[in-house]
Amino acid sequence: MTRQSIVDAALAILREEGLDKVTMRRVATALDTGHASLYVYVRNTEDLHAQILDALLGEVSPSAGGTGTWRDRLKALLRSYQSVLFRYPEIARMALSTQPAGPNYMALVEALLALLNEGGVSDRAAAWGVDLLLLQPTAVAVEHSTPRPSDDLSALAALIATADAVRYPHIVRLGVELISGDGAARSDWAFDVLLDGILAAGSHAPNE
Repeated sequence: MTRQSIVDAALAILREEGLDKVTMRRVATALDTGHASLYVYVRNTEDLHAQILDALLGEVSPSAGGTGTWRDRLKALLRSYQSVLFRYPEIARMALSTQPAGPNYMALVEALLALLNEGGVSDRAAAWGVDLLLLQPTAVAVEHSTPRPSDDLSALAALIATADAVRYPHIVRLGVELISGDGAARSDWAFDVLLDGILAAGSHAPNE
């Protein structure tokens, strides 16, 4: 038995049965051993989940951005990260509360920091900005992990169309814009807003 064999077994259970079935006892059963023996390699279920998340991050290529400006490559890397979470919605929800720990997470952060450095972002702003950059696609993936009615947007459009212009003047005025753009366009815009903010914050980031 190795730490990797435990993670591999956990990944198989995740893909076949879902994250809620990934417990120490269930993994031990899959490996035909007692669950107590797993604690030699994995501290607890939270640690196991963190290792699962890191293993899945192996699907994110640090070179996913290919060519283009540093900003284009950074956004492509974030989109690659987001696509992994979209494929595993339970992992997306877990990623909000579980800190990844492993070489794949380190490779992702290293690639983001390198691109921010290439773009002229200050060290403090880059170090703090990584959390924001990873949080945005994670939150979007979590939002999309819960199935919603197909007419959800049309219901919102109808609500805006019938809104009281006196009580909600700004909603009525911006009604079309509020529901405009697809997911890709909005994500790209959000990344640009974050990057612009990180670049601007670099000029007055606190030292302590």
